[in-house]
Amino acid sequence: MFHVLIACVAIVLALSLQLYTDSIILGSLAGLIMFIVGGVVKANQTQDVFTKGVYMMGMIGFIMIAASGFAEVMKATQGVTSLVHSVSFFIGDNKALVALLMLLVGLLITMGIGSSFSTIPIIATIYVPLCVEFGFSPLATIALVGAAAALGDAGSPASDTTLGPTSGLNVDGQHDHIWDTVVPTFVHYNIPLILFGWIAAMVL
Repeated sequence: MFHVLIACVAIVLALSLQLYTDSIILGSLAGLIMFIVGGVVKANQTQDVFTKGVYMMGMIGFIMIAASGFAEVMKATQGVTSLVHSVSFFIGDNKALVALLMLLVGLLITMGIGSSFSTIPIIATIYVPLCVEFGFSPLATIALVGAAAALGDAGSPASDTTLGPTSGLNVDGQHDHIWDTVVPTFVHYNIPLILFGWIAAMVL
């Protein structure tokens, strides 16, 4: 409970300092110092924390750079326009079916990448024109893109959302990553997210 309290204080401190100084570096540093002072992170573990953070951000940055290149190629070749017209021709004006298919495709893409943050630049390039074509409102478009990107993050074996709990629960060596973390998280997180994401897209 104490560690949770320290984490909440660190989040508030980091966000407040970042907004006040307009520097994400100072905000992050303040959050890390709070973790060290509170005993959540030991002083001799700071190097490992920084290293893992750099690795993770480097991976996300690489994927986002690749996604940006993919988006530019799609724009230059007018592939998005062709895709939108093809989907419109085969599905018609069935918005409910389109919304469900967008969510399921987002689920598959995110499960393969393992990061919802890295998925957004990829699917937004395709989903936003599709949403405009089928008459979804801006709020419904945001709901679809956000839900489609979040889907699969908790159901991917390579996601931080599943790797984190497994690393903590597998202290005794008896925790199975797939059946004890990935599958339960997929069932309890992704199924409700599909349902509520679809409802949001239809209502907003």
